[in-house]
Amino acid sequence: MPDNFLGYLLAAGALLLFTVAILIAKLASSHLKLDLGFLIATSVNVVFAALALVVQLGLRSDTIQWNAQGFWLFAAAGAFSTYLGRWFFYESVVRFGPAKASLFQVSSPLFTALIAWLMMGERLSLAVGAGIGIAIGGLVLVSYKPRGILPVGLKSVDTQRSARDRLLQSALLLGLGSSLAYAISNVLRGIAVRGWNEPVAGALAGAVAGLALHLAFSAGKNQLLVRLKEASRSGILLYALMGVCTIAAQMCLIGSMRYIPVSVAALMTLCTPVLVFPLSYWLFKGQDTITATTLAGAAVTLLGLVMVVMR
Repeated sequence: MPDNFLGYLLAAGALLLFTVAILIAKLASSHLKLDLGFLIATSVNVVFAALALVVQLGLRSDTIQWNAQGFWLFAAAGAFSTYLGRWFFYESVVRFGPAKASLFQVSSPLFTALIAWLMMGERLSLAVGAGIGIAIGGLVLVSYKPRGILPVGLKSVDTQRSARDRLLQSALLLGLGSSLAYAISNVLRGIAVRGWNEPVAGALAGAVAGLALHLAFSAGKNQLLVRLKEASRSGILLYALMGVCTIAAQMCLIGSMRYIPVSVAALMTLCTPVLVFPLSYWLFKGQDTITATTLAGAAVTLLGLVMVVMR
């Protein structure tokens, strides 16, 4: 099997797994609060990656050669994706629905190209710069809401709400924050896997870093065991399944970056709207509002994306 074909195959697998995780996140949020769900999903990330590494070591004839730089790059990538990116993204899934949240993810390859230029010396052409501007314009359209239309899950507007709550209700902030965090992690993983070709070990390092940050900064840590005992069993199972999907997708994504360009891998794995749109409409009909403006914004964003990846 040609190396580039294997890369595309792994990226396609990551796309499918990320799509499933997005839909599960929306379903799980109705059973269990997001902060506790994150803890469950991230813990499952670590457990599943550790089991996968044990299986890999049992099947391979050689041992893993230690690479400190690769390890720490994977750990840093996990901090950006498993903690920051995932928190931003799934917060937007719960607040604005999986279809709209996924639209923001198409901008991540744009940020990936920019960060790769800053960190790896890759030059951006005028067409790429124009594509970034067009895509950001599309995201503004995606985030637009006419007056009187509230985000999914919000039943009233409190004019006295805190600044933090106002920020969390901004689709643009949450979506772009997630996109930027994932872009940074993509570049870090791309650098790491080319120096240390260990996708499973790298995914485990990132998952451990993400879990550590989650435990360090989560509120109400002393009540976690009590909350777990009182939590919905179906919610726990759904978030656990989401954890399996996300870490398996990360392994596929990291593996693909060994064989195809980082920007191409990011593009393929973050084209979830192509699948999320029809699946979300079918599974959550009546919960997600997709207007003509949203569709126009998606089209403009994708146009900018094409300008970048076709450079």
